[in-house]
Amino acid sequence: MPFPREQLESACGEKLCKSETIKLRNKHIGQACQLFYRSDPLKIVRGQGQYMFDEQGTCYLDCINNVAHVGHCHPKVVRAGCLQMATISTNNRFLHDELVQCAKTLTGKMPGPLSVCFFVNSGSEANDLALRLARNYTKRQDMITLDHAYHGHLTSVMEISPYKFNQPGGDPKPDYVHVAPCPDVYGGTYRDIDYPNADMAEIYTKPIRDICDQLKAQGKGLAGFIAESLQSCGGQIIPPEGYFKAAYDIVRNAGGVCIADEVQVGFGRVGTHYWAFETQGVVPDIVCVAKPMGNGHPVGAVVTTPEIAEAFYNTGVAYFNTYGGNPVSCAIANAVMRVIDEEGLQENARVVGDYLLQQCREFKYEFDIIGDVRGLGLFVGLELVKNRETREPDTTAALWIVNRMKQVHQILVSSDGPNANVIKLKPPMCFSQKNADEFLLAFRECLTFLEKQRDGDHLPASNAVNSNSTTANGESMASKAQIFERQERLIKSV
Repeated sequence: MPFPREQLESACGEKLCKSETIKLRNKHIGQACQLFYRSDPLKIVRGQGQYMFDEQGTCYLDCINNVAHVGHCHPKVVRAGCLQMATISTNNRFLHDELVQCAKTLTGKMPGPLSVCFFVNSGSEANDLALRLARNYTKRQDMITLDHAYHGHLTSVMEISPYKFNQPGGDPKPDYVHVAPCPDVYGGTYRDIDYPNADMAEIYTKPIRDICDQLKAQGKGLAGFIAESLQSCGGQIIPPEGYFKAAYDIVRNAGGVCIADEVQVGFGRVGTHYWAFETQGVVPDIVCVAKPMGNGHPVGAVVTTPEIAEAFYNTGVAYFNTYGGNPVSCAIANAVMRVIDEEGLQENARVVGDYLLQQCREFKYEFDIIGDVRGLGLFVGLELVKNRETREPDTTAALWIVNRMKQVHQILVSSDGPNANVIKLKPPMCFSQKNADEFLLAFRECLTFLEKQRDGDHLPASNAVNSNSTTANGESMASKAQIFERQERLIKSV
C-alpha cells in the first residue's frame, strides 16, 4: 500500500480536538445534516473490518454500517481504488475495461432478463433513474410506494418516500403518488393477531389492487410500483411469504413495471440469496443498487431489461453521468464483488445471521419487552414493546438501549421504524459469531439492567460507565502509542 507514513499520521495525529470539530461543524455544516448520538456524537477517525475507532482510540463494534459491506478499509478494495486512481479516472464516455467487467459481473448475479446497466453515484440517483425508466416505458406518471418507505433525498424520490414527506414540515404528497400499507404483520395496519390463519400477503396486497382499480376508473394507468425488498427505515420489515409475487402480478396486470430497491439489502446480506427480492421468488423489471456496492465509495447502478433500456434509448435523449461508472468506482465495485465471493461473505451472513436470530429469539422467554424478533441473514430487527398483548411500542426504552450500548459497551446499534422502537442490526458482512456473542452479552446486560431499574416509564437518568464497569468487547486503548501499534498491523495486513 502507498503512503504508510501518511496513514499513521492521519490515524494518530489529531488535527482538531473534538470540541473544535463540533464548533466548526455547527458553524459551517447545515443543521439539517444530523449526527448519530446527537447529545454525545462520536468522532470516528479510523475503521477496520467490523470495528471503528474514535480520536481517543476507543474501539467500537459496528453493528449498523451496511455501507462498509465487506468491512471498513478492506485491503483488496483499498488497493483496487488506489491503483486505478493512480492510473486514470475519467467519465464513462471513453472505453475502459473496469466498466464493462463491472456490468458483466453485476448482471451475471441477476436473473436472466435483467441484463442492462446504467451506472450512477448513489442510491438516490439510482431510484431517480428507475422512475424515469418506468415512466418513459409506460408513458404514465402514477407510482405506488409503501408507507414508511425511504428511497433517497432527491426531489423525485422524496416524493415517493413517506418516511420523509410524512414528517412535520415535509412537502405534501403529489397526487400521482399512491401509498399502500407497509407489509408489517406484527405492528402494521393489518396485524397477524387480528387476522388469525389469514393469508397476510393477500390482505396486504389488496390495497395495491384497489389503487390500480381506482386509477383505471379515473381513466389513468400505472407507471410502476417501487419497494425496498426488505424495508429498513420502516423497521426491518420482512414481508409475508408471497407478498411480492401477488403485488407484482397486480402491478403488471395494470400495465406498470416493478422496481426493487436493493440499496440497503443487496449483495448477499440476506444470506440465502444474493438479492433480497429472490427470497420471494420474483423477478423485478428494474433493480436499484448502491451503498454496499462501493464499500463506502459513492457508486450505484440501475439494472433493467433490454426492452426498457431500448425504450429509454429511443427517446433520443442521451443519458450522461459525469462520474457514474468512472474507472475508479467500477474498480472498487469489482473488488467488492470479488471479496464477497472469495471470502464467502454471503454464507457468513447466513450462518452468523441464523445464529444471531436464534439467540435473540431466546430473549423473548426472559424479557417481556421483546415483542418481535425478525430478520434474514445479517438484517435483524428487535421490536420493543410496553405490552405484548397490545404490542404498544416502547420508543423510550429503544433510545435508552441504543445509548447504553454505545456508552457502556462500545457497541453501535440504532433504532428505527415508524415508532423508533425497533433495534436494527445491519453490520458489515465480516461480522462473526464472536461479534454476535459480544452483542448478545451486551444486549442482555441492557435488558437486565432495564428490567431491574425501570419504574413505570421512568428509566435511569444516566448511562455513564462507573469505575467498576468493563466494556463488552474488552478493548480500550490507554494511549496513542497503541494506536500506532494497531495501525502498523493494519498496514502490514494490506
